[in-house]
Amino acid sequence: MFNRIVNSLKIRFGRKSLEDLTTEACLRRGMKVGENCHGLGGSTIDYAHCWLIEIGNNVTFAPQAYLLAHDASTKRYLNYTKIAKIVIEDNVFIGARALIMPGVRIGKNAIVAAGSVVTKSVPEGCVVGGNPARIIARTDEYIQKHRMRMQHAPVYDRS
Repeated sequence: MFNRIVNSLKIRFGRKSLEDLTTEACLRRGMKVGENCHGLGGSTIDYAHCWLIEIGNNVTFAPQAYLLAHDASTKRYLNYTKIAKIVIEDNVFIGARALIMPGVRIGKNAIVAAGSVVTKSVPEGCVVGGNPARIIARTDEYIQKHRMRMQHAPVYDRS
């Protein structure tokens, strides 16, 4: 009870956001997060199974990404819920409103497009998108394509 009051006061006086407190609670419950991760506070984390989530270094989450380490769609029919680990390796970008399902491993240097539903593991160095997510390109090819576009299109910004 005391912790709830303290956290409420911290939020009210701007010291911590609710998202930061949620992330901290997940870390206390066993979620593993590497260094230099951004945007996790704006994501929805499977709090009940957060101990099954591992995030590497230099991972960026765009707003409203979802990490679900459980899937209860079979509970009514089989009386079992799928519960499995989510592993996000180093240097990964997760797009806005992407949904990462249980049992998925996202390899190093991968990009998950906005709105994707990732139901299967993503190989290292791949860009995936769609519902269900599928491989669109290699990360190095994707970056090279955008590097070329930057020379001719004013839609890119450094900020």
